[in-house]
Amino acid sequence: MKMKVPLPLTLLLAGGVSAHSHTHPSDPEAQVPFHEQKYTPDSNEELERKWSFEWGFSGINTFAHLPHTKCLTSPSTPFDIGILGVPFDTAVSYRPGARFGPRAIRAASSRQTSFRAFNARAGINPYLSWATILDCGDIPVTPVDNAMALTQMTAAYLELGHRSPLSSTAGQHPKIISLGGDHSLALAALRGLKNVYGTEIAVLHFDAHLDTWHPSKYPSPWPSAQSQFNHGSMFWIASNEGLIANGSSVHAGLRTRLSGEDWADYDDDTRQGFLRISTDDIDEMGPQGIVEAIMNRIGIEIPVYLSVDIDVIDPGLAPGTGTPEAGGWTTRELIRILRGIEGLNVVGADVVEVAPAYDGGGEQTALAGAQVVYEILTSVVKRGLVDMGKVAEVPGKDSMTRFKDEL
Repeated sequence: MKMKVPLPLTLLLAGGVSAHSHTHPSDPEAQVPFHEQKYTPDSNEELERKWSFEWGFSGINTFAHLPHTKCLTSPSTPFDIGILGVPFDTAVSYRPGARFGPRAIRAASSRQTSFRAFNARAGINPYLSWATILDCGDIPVTPVDNAMALTQMTAAYLELGHRSPLSSTAGQHPKIISLGGDHSLALAALRGLKNVYGTEIAVLHFDAHLDTWHPSKYPSPWPSAQSQFNHGSMFWIASNEGLIANGSSVHAGLRTRLSGEDWADYDDDTRQGFLRISTDDIDEMGPQGIVEAIMNRIGIEIPVYLSVDIDVIDPGLAPGTGTPEAGGWTTRELIRILRGIEGLNVVGADVVEVAPAYDGGGEQTALAGAQVVYEILTSVVKRGLVDMGKVAEVPGKDSMTRFKDEL
Protein backbone atom coordinates (compact mmCIF):
# COMPACT_ATOMS: atom_id res chain seq x y z
CA MET A 1 0.00 0.00 0.00
CA LYS A 2 1.39 3.38 -0.96
CA MET A 3 1.78 5.70 2.02
CA LYS A 4 0.21 9.13 1.66
CA VAL A 5 2.70 11.82 2.62
CA PRO A 6 1.33 15.28 3.56
CA LEU A 7 2.19 17.96 1.04
CA PRO A 8 4.61 19.94 3.20
CA LEU A 9 6.68 16.82 3.94
CA THR A 10 6.58 15.84 0.27
CA LEU A 11 7.95 19.22 -0.67
CA LEU A 12 10.57 19.02 2.04
CA LEU A 13 11.82 15.67 0.80
CA ALA A 14 11.96 17.07 -2.71
CA GLY A 15 13.87 20.15 -1.56
CA GLY A 16 10.92 22.33 -2.49
CA VAL A 17 10.67 24.59 0.58
CA SER A 18 12.30 27.93 0.04
CA ALA A 19 15.14 28.81 2.35
CA HIS A 20 14.73 32.50 1.63
CA SER A 21 10.97 33.05 1.55
CA HIS A 22 7.89 32.22 3.54
CA THR A 23 5.71 30.98 0.68
CA HIS A 24 2.76 28.77 1.45
CA PRO A 25 3.08 25.20 0.09
CA SER A 26 0.15 25.91 -2.28
CA ASP A 27 2.03 28.84 -3.80
CA PRO A 28 3.49 27.91 -7.25
CA GLU A 29 6.90 29.17 -6.17
CA ALA A 30 6.97 26.59 -3.40
CA GLN A 31 6.95 23.86 -6.06
CA VAL A 32 10.40 24.99 -7.20
CA PRO A 33 13.25 23.46 -5.20
CA PHE A 34 14.85 26.23 -3.14
CA HIS A 35 18.29 25.56 -4.60
CA GLU A 36 16.89 26.37 -8.05
CA GLN A 37 15.28 29.63 -6.95
CA LYS A 38 16.98 32.99 -7.25
CA TYR A 39 19.00 33.70 -4.13
CA THR A 40 17.92 36.69 -2.10
CA PRO A 41 19.81 37.66 1.08
CA ASP A 42 17.97 37.37 4.37
CA SER A 43 17.58 40.28 6.75
CA ASN A 44 19.51 40.24 10.00
CA GLU A 45 16.30 39.44 11.82
CA GLU A 46 15.63 36.46 9.59
CA LEU A 47 19.21 35.20 9.94
CA GLU A 48 18.81 35.40 13.70
CA ARG A 49 15.51 33.52 13.54
CA LYS A 50 16.93 30.73 11.39
CA TRP A 51 20.39 30.19 12.76
CA SER A 52 20.67 31.41 16.36
CA PHE A 53 19.08 28.31 17.86
CA GLU A 54 21.39 25.71 19.43
CA TRP A 55 20.67 22.20 20.60
CA GLY A 56 22.27 21.07 23.81
CA PHE A 57 24.94 19.17 21.89
CA SER A 58 25.75 21.95 19.42
CA GLY A 59 27.50 25.28 19.59
CA ILE A 60 30.71 26.49 21.16
CA ASN A 61 31.12 25.53 24.83
CA THR A 62 30.05 28.55 26.80
CA PHE A 63 28.29 27.97 30.09
CA ALA A 64 24.66 27.08 29.31
CA HIS A 65 25.06 28.48 25.77
CA LEU A 66 25.29 31.99 27.22
CA PRO A 67 26.68 34.80 25.08
CA HIS A 68 30.46 34.93 25.38
CA THR A 69 32.30 38.17 25.96
CA LYS A 70 35.84 38.61 27.22
CA CYS A 71 34.56 40.81 29.99
CA LEU A 72 38.00 41.83 31.21
CA THR A 73 38.72 43.49 27.86
CA SER A 74 35.17 44.70 27.20
CA PRO A 75 34.30 47.40 29.75
CA SER A 76 31.62 48.78 27.43
CA THR A 77 29.61 45.54 27.64
CA PRO A 78 27.68 45.65 30.93
CA PHE A 79 26.27 42.57 32.63
CA ASP A 80 24.58 41.64 35.89
CA ILE A 81 26.06 38.20 36.51
CA GLY A 82 29.29 36.96 34.97
CA ILE A 83 30.46 33.36 34.72
CA LEU A 84 34.25 33.58 35.00
CA GLY A 85 36.70 30.74 34.47
CA VAL A 86 39.78 30.64 36.69
CA PRO A 87 42.01 27.85 35.27
CA PHE A 88 44.56 27.80 38.08
CA ASP A 89 45.71 24.72 40.01
CA THR A 90 49.32 25.18 41.09
CA ALA A 91 48.42 25.76 44.75
CA VAL A 92 47.08 22.24 45.29
CA SER A 93 48.49 19.83 47.85
CA TYR A 94 47.55 16.52 46.24
CA ARG A 95 46.25 15.85 42.71
CA PRO A 96 46.59 18.60 40.08
CA GLY A 97 44.28 19.05 37.10
CA ALA A 98 41.64 21.55 38.20
CA ARG A 99 42.96 24.05 35.65
CA PHE A 100 40.79 22.12 33.22
CA GLY A 101 37.75 22.48 35.48
CA PRO A 102 36.24 25.55 33.78
CA ARG A 103 36.33 23.82 30.42
CA ALA A 104 34.75 20.65 31.85
CA ILE A 105 31.98 22.49 33.71
CA ARG A 106 31.10 24.48 30.60
CA ALA A 107 30.89 21.31 28.53
CA ALA A 108 28.75 19.62 31.18
CA SER A 109 26.36 22.59 31.20
CA SER A 110 25.43 22.03 27.55
CA ARG A 111 21.95 20.74 28.34
CA GLN A 112 21.15 23.97 30.12
CA THR A 113 19.44 26.04 27.48
CA SER A 114 17.36 29.16 27.96
CA PHE A 115 14.33 27.56 26.32
CA ARG A 116 14.36 24.70 28.86
CA ALA A 117 15.71 26.15 32.10
CA PHE A 118 12.62 26.92 34.19
CA ASN A 119 13.50 25.99 37.76
CA ALA A 120 10.33 24.55 39.26
CA ARG A 121 11.52 24.83 42.85
CA ALA A 122 12.05 28.58 42.50
CA GLY A 123 9.35 29.39 39.98
CA ILE A 124 11.72 31.20 37.58
CA ASN A 125 13.92 30.64 34.57
CA PRO A 126 17.17 32.38 35.58
CA TYR A 127 18.21 32.84 31.96
CA LEU A 128 14.96 34.58 30.97
CA SER A 129 14.49 36.82 34.00
CA TRP A 130 15.76 40.32 34.77
CA ALA A 131 19.49 39.51 34.80
CA THR A 132 21.85 39.80 31.87
CA ILE A 133 24.17 36.82 32.33
CA LEU A 134 27.36 36.47 30.30
CA ASP A 135 30.07 33.88 30.03
CA CYS A 136 33.00 36.19 30.69
CA GLY A 137 35.68 33.77 29.52
CA ASP A 138 38.75 32.96 31.62
CA ILE A 139 41.32 34.88 33.57
CA PRO A 140 44.63 34.16 31.79
CA VAL A 141 46.32 32.96 34.98
CA THR A 142 50.00 32.12 34.77
CA PRO A 143 50.82 28.50 35.73
CA VAL A 144 54.46 29.17 36.62
CA ASP A 145 54.39 31.93 39.26
CA ASN A 146 51.86 31.64 42.09
CA ALA A 147 52.57 35.13 43.44
CA MET A 148 51.83 36.62 40.05
CA ALA A 149 48.80 34.33 39.65
CA LEU A 150 47.32 35.67 42.90
CA THR A 151 47.96 39.22 41.70
CA GLN A 152 46.30 38.49 38.36
CA MET A 153 43.24 36.90 39.95
CA THR A 154 42.84 39.73 42.46
CA ALA A 155 43.19 42.34 39.71
CA ALA A 156 40.53 40.58 37.65
CA TYR A 157 38.01 40.55 40.51
CA LEU A 158 38.71 44.23 41.21
CA GLU A 159 38.26 45.11 37.54
CA LEU A 160 34.95 43.29 37.11
CA GLY A 161 33.62 44.04 40.58
CA HIS A 162 33.95 47.78 40.12
CA ARG A 163 31.98 47.75 36.86
CA SER A 164 28.40 49.02 36.80
CA PRO A 165 25.75 46.32 36.31
CA LEU A 166 23.27 46.58 33.46
CA SER A 167 20.21 46.35 35.71
CA SER A 168 19.62 48.30 38.91
CA THR A 169 18.15 45.10 40.31
CA ALA A 170 21.67 43.68 40.55
CA GLY A 171 22.59 46.37 43.08
CA GLN A 172 25.61 48.59 42.69
CA HIS A 173 27.92 45.91 41.38
CA PRO A 174 27.72 42.89 39.08
CA LYS A 175 28.10 39.45 40.61
CA ILE A 176 30.79 36.97 39.59
CA ILE A 177 30.39 33.19 39.75
CA SER A 178 33.80 31.58 39.30
CA LEU A 179 34.52 28.20 37.74
CA GLY A 180 37.70 26.78 39.26
CA GLY A 181 40.45 25.96 39.28
CA ASP A 182 41.66 25.16 42.74
CA HIS A 183 40.15 26.63 45.89
CA SER A 184 42.88 29.20 46.47
CA LEU A 185 41.09 31.53 44.04
CA ALA A 186 38.71 32.36 46.91
CA LEU A 187 41.37 34.57 48.51
CA ALA A 188 41.55 36.74 45.41
CA ALA A 189 37.75 36.87 45.20
CA LEU A 190 37.41 37.92 48.85
CA ARG A 191 40.09 40.58 48.45
CA GLY A 192 38.14 41.94 45.53
CA LEU A 193 34.79 41.82 47.35
CA LYS A 194 36.15 43.59 50.44
CA ASN A 195 37.52 46.35 48.22
CA VAL A 196 34.31 46.65 46.20
CA TYR A 197 31.78 46.50 49.04
CA GLY A 198 33.93 48.09 51.73
CA THR A 199 32.92 45.55 54.35
CA GLU A 200 33.74 42.09 55.62
CA ILE A 201 32.01 39.27 53.77
CA ALA A 202 30.33 36.22 55.32
CA VAL A 203 31.62 32.97 53.83
CA LEU A 204 29.42 29.94 53.30
CA HIS A 205 31.89 27.18 52.55
CA PHE A 206 30.84 23.72 51.33
CA ASP A 207 33.86 21.44 51.58
CA ALA A 208 35.21 18.24 53.05
CA HIS A 209 38.11 20.28 54.46
CA LEU A 210 38.45 23.29 56.75
CA ASP A 211 40.71 25.40 54.50
CA THR A 212 41.41 27.63 57.51
CA TRP A 213 44.69 25.89 58.24
CA HIS A 214 47.71 27.83 59.37
CA PRO A 215 50.24 27.56 56.53
CA SER A 216 52.66 25.74 58.83
CA LYS A 217 50.23 22.82 58.89
CA TYR A 218 51.72 21.95 55.48
CA PRO A 219 55.20 21.11 56.86
CA SER A 220 58.26 21.36 54.65
CA PRO A 221 61.99 21.20 55.29
CA TRP A 222 62.26 23.87 52.60
CA PRO A 223 59.82 26.55 53.78
CA SER A 224 59.07 29.67 51.79
CA ALA A 225 56.80 32.65 52.11
CA GLN A 226 55.08 31.86 48.82
CA SER A 227 54.19 28.31 49.89
CA GLN A 228 51.93 29.80 52.57
CA PHE A 229 49.43 30.55 49.82
CA ASN A 230 47.73 27.28 48.97
CA HIS A 231 44.27 25.77 48.60
CA GLY A 232 44.07 24.87 52.29
CA SER A 233 45.23 28.15 53.81
CA MET A 234 43.39 30.80 51.81
CA PHE A 235 40.63 31.35 54.39
CA TRP A 236 43.25 31.57 57.17
CA ILE A 237 44.97 34.32 55.18
CA ALA A 238 41.64 36.00 54.38
CA SER A 239 40.60 35.95 58.01
CA ASN A 240 43.88 37.48 59.15
CA GLU A 241 43.47 40.20 56.51
CA GLY A 242 40.04 41.09 57.91
CA LEU A 243 38.16 39.98 54.80
CA ILE A 244 35.80 37.47 56.46
CA ALA A 245 32.94 38.31 58.80
CA ASN A 246 33.95 36.55 62.02
CA GLY A 247 30.90 35.00 63.64
CA SER A 248 28.74 34.92 60.51
CA SER A 249 30.51 32.27 58.44
CA VAL A 250 29.85 28.55 58.03
CA HIS A 251 31.62 25.40 56.91
CA ALA A 252 29.27 22.64 55.70
CA GLY A 253 30.03 19.04 54.79
CA LEU A 254 33.26 18.66 56.80
CA ARG A 255 34.82 15.24 57.22
CA THR A 256 38.53 16.07 57.18
CA ARG A 257 41.29 14.53 59.23
CA LEU A 258 43.09 17.00 61.50
CA SER A 259 46.79 17.62 61.85
CA GLY A 260 48.83 16.63 64.88
CA GLU A 261 47.31 14.75 67.80
CA ASP A 262 44.61 17.09 69.09
CA TRP A 263 41.87 19.54 68.09
CA ALA A 264 44.18 22.52 67.49
CA ASP A 265 42.91 22.89 63.93
CA TYR A 266 39.39 23.33 65.28
CA ASP A 267 40.67 25.90 67.79
CA ASP A 268 42.20 27.92 64.94
CA ASP A 269 38.99 27.61 62.97
CA THR A 270 36.86 28.75 65.90
CA ARG A 271 39.03 31.84 66.36
CA GLN A 272 38.31 32.67 62.73
CA GLY A 273 34.59 32.63 63.52
CA PHE A 274 33.27 29.68 61.52
CA LEU A 275 30.37 27.44 62.46
CA ARG A 276 31.28 23.85 61.60
CA ILE A 277 28.65 21.49 60.15
CA SER A 278 30.00 18.01 59.53
CA THR A 279 28.94 15.54 56.89
CA ASP A 280 27.55 13.28 59.62
CA ASP A 281 25.27 16.03 60.95
CA ILE A 282 22.90 15.44 58.06
CA ASP A 283 21.99 12.05 59.57
CA GLU A 284 20.47 13.71 62.64
CA MET A 285 19.43 17.08 61.20
CA GLY A 286 18.41 16.19 57.67
CA PRO A 287 18.92 18.63 54.79
CA GLN A 288 16.32 21.03 56.19
CA GLY A 289 18.13 21.13 59.53
CA ILE A 290 21.36 22.00 57.73
CA VAL A 291 19.51 24.78 55.88
CA GLU A 292 18.10 26.21 59.08
CA ALA A 293 21.48 26.14 60.82
CA ILE A 294 23.05 28.05 57.92
CA MET A 295 20.27 30.62 57.67
CA ASN A 296 20.14 31.23 61.41
CA ARG A 297 23.89 31.78 61.45
CA ILE A 298 24.18 34.07 58.42
CA GLY A 299 20.77 35.72 58.00
CA ILE A 300 19.49 37.37 54.86
CA GLU A 301 21.14 40.81 54.91
CA ILE A 302 24.91 40.39 55.19
CA PRO A 303 26.84 40.02 51.90
CA VAL A 304 27.79 36.37 51.37
CA TYR A 305 30.49 34.64 49.38
CA LEU A 306 29.23 31.14 48.54
CA SER A 307 32.12 28.75 47.92
CA VAL A 308 31.51 25.15 46.82
CA ASP A 309 34.38 22.70 46.70
CA ILE A 310 33.06 19.78 44.68
CA ASP A 311 34.76 17.37 47.08
CA VAL A 312 31.93 18.02 49.52
CA ILE A 313 30.19 15.35 47.43
CA ASP A 314 31.18 11.73 48.03
CA PRO A 315 33.90 10.61 45.60
CA GLY A 316 31.73 7.68 44.59
CA LEU A 317 29.48 10.28 42.95
CA ALA A 318 32.05 12.97 42.14
CA PRO A 319 35.47 11.33 41.71
CA GLY A 320 36.94 14.09 39.55
CA THR A 321 38.56 16.19 42.23
CA GLY A 322 42.01 16.78 43.67
CA THR A 323 41.57 15.80 47.33
CA PRO A 324 38.79 13.19 47.55
CA GLU A 325 37.47 12.13 50.95
CA ALA A 326 35.21 9.12 51.39
CA GLY A 327 31.85 9.47 53.12
CA GLY A 328 30.54 12.71 51.62
CA TRP A 329 27.10 14.04 50.88
CA THR A 330 25.20 12.89 47.83
CA THR A 331 24.76 15.25 44.92
CA ARG A 332 21.05 15.34 45.69
CA GLU A 333 21.65 16.32 49.33
CA LEU A 334 23.98 19.16 48.35
CA ILE A 335 21.54 20.48 45.76
CA ARG A 336 18.65 20.24 48.24
CA ILE A 337 20.59 22.34 50.74
CA LEU A 338 21.58 24.89 48.09
CA ARG A 339 17.93 25.26 47.14
CA GLY A 340 16.99 25.84 50.76
CA ILE A 341 19.39 28.77 51.23
CA GLU A 342 18.04 30.81 48.32
CA GLY A 343 17.33 33.73 50.67
CA LEU A 344 21.00 34.56 51.24
CA ASN A 345 22.42 37.83 49.93
CA VAL A 346 25.02 36.20 47.66
CA VAL A 347 27.41 38.76 46.16
CA GLY A 348 29.91 36.28 44.74
CA ALA A 349 30.36 32.53 44.41
CA ASP A 350 32.59 29.79 43.12
CA VAL A 351 32.50 26.11 42.19
CA VAL A 352 36.03 24.76 42.48
CA GLU A 353 38.29 21.70 42.46
CA VAL A 354 36.65 19.97 39.47
CA ALA A 355 39.54 17.97 37.98
CA PRO A 356 38.17 16.17 34.91
CA ALA A 357 41.19 13.88 34.46
CA TYR A 358 39.90 11.85 37.42
CA ASP A 359 36.24 11.98 36.40
CA GLY A 360 34.28 9.10 34.94
CA GLY A 361 33.21 8.77 31.34
CA GLY A 362 29.81 10.14 32.24
CA GLU A 363 31.25 13.49 33.42
CA GLN A 364 29.49 13.04 36.75
CA THR A 365 31.70 15.49 38.67
CA ALA A 366 31.49 18.16 36.00
CA LEU A 367 27.73 17.61 35.70
CA ALA A 368 27.39 18.13 39.44
CA GLY A 369 29.43 21.31 39.16
CA ALA A 370 27.27 22.63 36.33
CA GLN A 371 24.10 21.90 38.30
CA VAL A 372 25.50 23.68 41.36
CA VAL A 373 26.17 26.78 39.24
CA TYR A 374 22.60 26.62 37.90
CA GLU A 375 21.19 26.47 41.43
CA ILE A 376 23.35 29.39 42.57
CA LEU A 377 22.34 31.41 39.51
CA THR A 378 18.68 30.70 40.19
CA SER A 379 18.94 31.84 43.79
CA VAL A 380 20.84 35.04 42.92
CA VAL A 381 18.26 35.93 40.28
CA LYS A 382 15.37 35.09 42.60
CA ARG A 383 16.85 37.20 45.40
CA GLY A 384 16.78 40.12 42.97
CA LEU A 385 13.10 39.48 42.34
CA VAL A 386 12.45 39.29 46.09
CA ASP A 387 14.16 42.63 46.61
CA MET A 388 11.95 44.12 43.87
CA GLY A 389 8.83 42.60 45.39
CA LYS A 390 8.18 40.68 42.18
CA VAL A 391 9.03 37.14 43.24
CA ALA A 392 6.60 34.41 42.23
CA GLU A 393 5.66 32.54 45.38
CA VAL A 394 6.04 28.77 45.19
CA PRO A 395 4.03 27.07 47.97
CA GLY A 396 6.31 25.31 50.42
CA LYS A 397 9.47 26.34 48.57
CA ASP A 398 10.05 29.99 49.47
CA SER A 399 12.41 30.10 52.43
CA MET A 400 12.71 33.87 52.35
CA THR A 401 9.45 34.58 54.16
CA ARG A 402 10.08 31.92 56.79
CA PHE A 403 13.55 33.13 57.66
CA LYS A 404 12.54 36.81 57.66
CA ASP A 405 10.00 35.89 60.34
CA GLU A 406 12.57 33.97 62.36
CA LEU A 407 15.25 36.65 62.33
